[in-house]
Amino acid sequence: MKYTEEHEWLRIEDDLVVVGITDHASAQLGDVVFVELPEAGTTVAKDEEIVVIESVKAASDILSPLDGEIVEVNEALVATPSMVNDDPLGEAWFFKLKAADLGQMDDYLSEAGYKKLIG
Repeated sequence: MKYTEEHEWLRIEDDLVVVGITDHASAQLGDVVFVELPEAGTTVAKDEEIVVIESVKAASDILSPLDGEIVEVNEALVATPSMVNDDPLGEAWFFKLKAADLGQMDDYLSEAGYKKLIG
């Protein structure tokens, strides 16, 4: 897995990149009450705002970590946004992306680098 400084995680599965948020981000947000996901088939650019998360504490945007096309979204999060708090590194992924250039993942942190970032 790779991690962004914005507290997203990226995991390669077959030829897709699965994206979610970290335990740290989930804890900082508090109880998540709303998630708005992009449409499957949407073409996105790196750093484009594509997901909205609202919690009891704040609203936050998730940025696309890579250029590419959204091929699947996790509809379960719309119905049950609290999944983000319950299993942020597993069942609570946000979307799957067909990356235009997997080399963009080289810009992101390893697990050790991310742990150092969050201290």
